Amino acid sequence: MTYPAPSEPGAGDPYGRLGPAAWGQEQAPYGGYPPAGGYHRPPPPPVTGFPGPYRQPIGGFPYAPPRRTNGMAIASMVLGILWIYWIGSILALVFGYTAKSQIRERGESGGGMATAGIVLGWIGVGFLAVGVIFGVASAGS
Repeated sequence: MTYPAPSEPGAGDPYGRLGPAAWGQEQAPYGGYPPAGGYHRPPPPPVTGFPGPYRQPIGGFPYAPPRRTNGMAIASMVLGILWIYWIGSILALVFGYTAKSQIRERGESGGGMATAGIVLGWIGVGFLAVGVIFGVASAGS
């Protein structure tokens, strides 16, 4: 294969992949050739050190700080999981409902944990009720 001389068009492109760009011509964005006057881009907007009232801050927008998780919601879920001799179930219900109201008032996170504590607390209370019923029934017979 012979390569073109350095003065010929496409000298830096032996396989002819670059097309008119290799010959020093400006290429049109969608094929073809540029107009006779060439393409003129508008100048970029001036960059200042201080953003204006309607401009994006330099460096982008800061991220929102994470919301704080409600402590009562955490306590409710933990006590609902542990069921400390069914006292934990009752405390999980109390802490869970308290946490739900605090989350609504303060806009904190942890609603799912409070709901989990409430559900687990009611399950624990249900087991306590079933245990009491079987205890009373077995003691009566």
